[in-house]
Amino acid sequence: MAKTLVVVGAGPGLGMGVARAFGLHGFQVGLIARTSDKLDTLVGELSELGVAAAAFPADIRDRDALTKALAAARDGLGPIDVLEFSPSPTGSITHAAQTTVASAAAQFELNVLGAVTAVGQVLPDMRARGDGTVLLTTGVSSTIPAPFLANVGMAMAGLRNWAHALHAELKPEGVYVGTVTIASGVVPGGGEADPDAIGARYYRMYQQRDRVEQVIGDLDAFQALVAQRTASAAVASQQCR
Repeated sequence: MAKTLVVVGAGPGLGMGVARAFGLHGFQVGLIARTSDKLDTLVGELSELGVAAAAFPADIRDRDALTKALAAARDGLGPIDVLEFSPSPTGSITHAAQTTVASAAAQFELNVLGAVTAVGQVLPDMRARGDGTVLLTTGVSSTIPAPFLANVGMAMAGLRNWAHALHAELKPEGVYVGTVTIASGVVPGGGEADPDAIGARYYRMYQQRDRVEQVIGDLDAFQALVAQRTASAAVASQQCR
């Protein structure tokens, strides 16, 4: 029986890169995202490649809907062997001093509570089998604090921390948890940032199961960008006084 990958937060970039990588290695693919029409297009693209795929529409921020979509994926495709979580950024992005309870909560709702919901749905079966893979995606602000990505970074850092904790706790049970930090734009033809190159990295993580985290992109370059933007903002602030 073919193994099953489910991508939560499927889109034409990273999500489809992961879907193609696993699908072309014989996996069935379930895609979860909000918009049915877009999902149908993605399913069609995978079908043209000979990949068995199905769409399960749900808003990731709606925990009940997400749980039902994952249950439907399991019923339709069989046990979920690999869960990949990478929702596209939505909602307002706030600077550190402008972060509010509402703006922080919105990012936690999507990135942290969405992941906790998804993992909570698939984990009991994986633990019962003594096998399974969970791949959680974060952005570079999970690792490098950036004042202009403050509320996103808060949520991403929480997700990254939880991924590392899950990795340590579940490894003895045969369940592999890994996290991928994206420190680059996802650009077709962009070398290691190409969706298919990224998908191949995820597939290698699934195969090798030997490290908790992969970084795609240049952390030092992002650190330099943060320093540059922070310095520019400080100069502008002084000039306005």
